[in-house]
Amino acid sequence: MLRLLISDESESVREAADRILSELGFAVTGCASALDAMAKCDSALPDVIIVDSNLEGALDLIANIRLMQSGNSTRILYGVETADLRHLMAAKRAGADDFLLKPYESKVLHALFDEMLAKSAAA
Repeated sequence: MLRLLISDESESVREAADRILSELGFAVTGCASALDAMAKCDSALPDVIIVDSNLEGALDLIANIRLMQSGNSTRILYGVETADLRHLMAAKRAGADDFLLKPYESKVLHALFDEMLAKSAAA
């Protein structure tokens, strides 16, 4: 089972993503701060992390994960409310692999994560 961490200040966003992604077969953990997310990554690096762009310290969190041993094996998705090129490029420079447009839609999450699970099962 792939492990996923969602770091978002909004409890309702974390709960909705948890519900959808747990149904897909992910072991989901949520946290409300970049500091808490880093602590969780220090104890066990997840396979996938969703980092909210509005989270204080979001870019530092991404960069610090990339510096960790095995940090490059974690897929990092940056959750954004608008496709602002400046924010997207800053996240890419920090080490984000891809972006998710918020609010997260069930259909989009299913498409993205079904593909990820299929690749994991084939490996």
